Amino acid sequence: MAENGNDNNGSPLKDFAKAESMIQLAIIMPAACLIGWFGGSLLDRWLHTNWIYVVGIVLGAVAGFIQIFRVASGYMKDAK
Repeated sequence: MAENGNDNNGSPLKDFAKAESMIQLAIIMPAACLIGWFGGSLLDRWLHTNWIYVVGIVLGAVAGFIQIFRVASGYMKDAK
């Protein structure tokens, strides 16, 4: 039994890991959309069009949702 109240189940490192995964969830979607927009903008300049950036944003959003689902389902699996 720990003297200071920190046992192995609630260690500060586990708490930091949980906080990091929650922060990761908040950053994934905007980052994925920005990467998709940037890639689409590059393709627009290269191909002399002006609509591919929208496809990039949509693909980035889809990739963001998939990654959020993966992280959240892993977090839920660890919580059991």
